[in-house]
Amino acid sequence: MKSTRKHKLLSTATPRWHSTPNRMLAGLTLALPALFGAAATQAQTVTLKYSHFLPANSGFNQKVALPWCAAIEKDSGGKMKCQLYPSLALGGTPAQLADQVKNGVADVVWTSPSYSTGRFPRTEALELPFTLPGDGLAASRAMWDYVQQHAMADFKDFKLLAIHSGGNSVISTASKPILSADDIKGLKLRSPSRFAALFLSSLGSTPVNMPLAQVTEGISKGVIDGAMIPWEVLPAIKVDEVTKYHMEGMAHQPGFIQTPMAVMMNKAKYDSLAPELKAVIDKHSGQALVDLTGKAWDEGIADTRKKLAAQGNKTLVIKDADYNALKKTTASVEADWIKQANARGLDGSQLAAAVHGIGSKYLGK
Repeated sequence: MKSTRKHKLLSTATPRWHSTPNRMLAGLTLALPALFGAAATQAQTVTLKYSHFLPANSGFNQKVALPWCAAIEKDSGGKMKCQLYPSLALGGTPAQLADQVKNGVADVVWTSPSYSTGRFPRTEALELPFTLPGDGLAASRAMWDYVQQHAMADFKDFKLLAIHSGGNSVISTASKPILSADDIKGLKLRSPSRFAALFLSSLGSTPVNMPLAQVTEGISKGVIDGAMIPWEVLPAIKVDEVTKYHMEGMAHQPGFIQTPMAVMMNKAKYDSLAPELKAVIDKHSGQALVDLTGKAWDEGIADTRKKLAAQGNKTLVIKDADYNALKKTTASVEADWIKQANARGLDGSQLAAAVHGIGSKYLGK
């Protein structure tokens, strides 16, 4: 009897855990999927570290980087977004950005191939004097065409998202107006690249290699007489406040010298993305990003011209005879580069001819 009673007691006793109210179990049942769903969504969100060297208020950051980041976040449904690092907030120098994105310190960077001498040998042809239109969109489209046809091998270690023109480099001076090749002789001018330095040296100027962040102070203190800088960048680093004269050629002529700019992504990062996220990157890269940057540069050029005119700065357009004299005096820059390219196993003459041909195609467009 005793064993039977014990069995009945065991079978009818309510387990301790069962005393939890049903509504608590129901709430837990509902909460767990939401909790795990939120974690899954967070795990799926890809954040791209995007680094560049201009300040947050620059035209590039405001009109290119921010809109691009907004577009990929929207089209990915929030599964992909950017964390922007303007003004080299991740450290390093503009010249080190290519290595930073290659090594995964950053996922996306904006920099110039010009800052890494010898690393992008075919792309160097874009820096030859008097080859490309002076405006942003036409020159950017020309650069993209050239790289796709002749220089993709330079970017084998990267996912190249776009290449565009940094704009025609005008010669800005503090106190001396420049209207001819002779006026440039003896001046100390900041050079943005090796080719710009060769260009200035051939004209009898002393090129000075100086980071953008130091140019304004260098001019104000008389360390340099001026600088070769694209229109769009002048107000971003306040060079327009310490210079008075800005010399360029006529609108229908190729610009003096161009600086190609590239948006590059870490190759492994791109390859790791889900197919639908790769599709979003692809949609907003290539020609779409080239056009975005080119148009932004043209807007920046127009805005800068208006700003400088309003504050009393003078834009000096040299005459055809002086322009042709500049071309003749600096012709050695292209001739020497062709020899150097040939020595590296490239067809320098063919690459130079390709740039001239593509540049002519886009001139006036």
